[in-house]
Amino acid sequence: MDTDSPEKEDDEERRDEISESGSVTAGKPGHRIHCLTIIGQIEGHFILGSQNKTTKYEHVIPQLVAIEEASDIDGLLIILNTVGGDVEAGLALAELVSGMKKPTVSLVLGGGHSIGVPLAVAAKHSFIAPSATMTIHPVRMNGTLLGVPQTLEYFQRMQERITHFVVGNSKITEKRFMELSMNTEELVMDVGTVLDGPDAVREGLIDSLGSLSDALDCLYGMIDKRRKKTVRPRNKEKK
Repeated sequence: MDTDSPEKEDDEERRDEISESGSVTAGKPGHRIHCLTIIGQIEGHFILGSQNKTTKYEHVIPQLVAIEEASDIDGLLIILNTVGGDVEAGLALAELVSGMKKPTVSLVLGGGHSIGVPLAVAAKHSFIAPSATMTIHPVRMNGTLLGVPQTLEYFQRMQERITHFVVGNSKITEKRFMELSMNTEELVMDVGTVLDGPDAVREGLIDSLGSLSDALDCLYGMIDKRRKKTVRPRNKEKK
């Protein structure tokens, strides 16, 4: 009687997990990590067209909760290559990541633009590839808008929420972040700044320049450090 080996079953489960959710759990015992990919546009309350590559925030939210509660997962690696998307949905995901107790590391590949910036800095340590870029610009919306003072106030308050989150989870100052956001001398048809990998690190937006192996080494080190802290010392014998 032919039976599939445990290794083959694990490979099949891993392939199914990647194809269904764009994520995978891998690693060795004691260093089990979950790799979550955030790519394309972040889809929020409105469904985007079928031609768009999207990350649906209602799919990511339960994954983050499950990762935080799973006893067999020791850390989270977030791979980012996003053009941005729904501001509130992206900020909601960033808040969840920043509130996790487990070790988290982000790696920006290709791009981490717009609302992808808060997602990148939400991890406890962030990396960016040398060839990757991050676009920083103020909040804007498509579609019909009411030309009233309340609309402008809403945009301003939303921008403050994003700015405070980014500043609170990175080394960049609020003044410098706003200077980069409101830059009118770089983009031809837009306001903002494009930072490549080294510039993003130099500005204090991203922690380190690196690749996949660097991100994994950092995450493994954080897992080991956390494990040492949770090991309780033996109770001393009473005299």
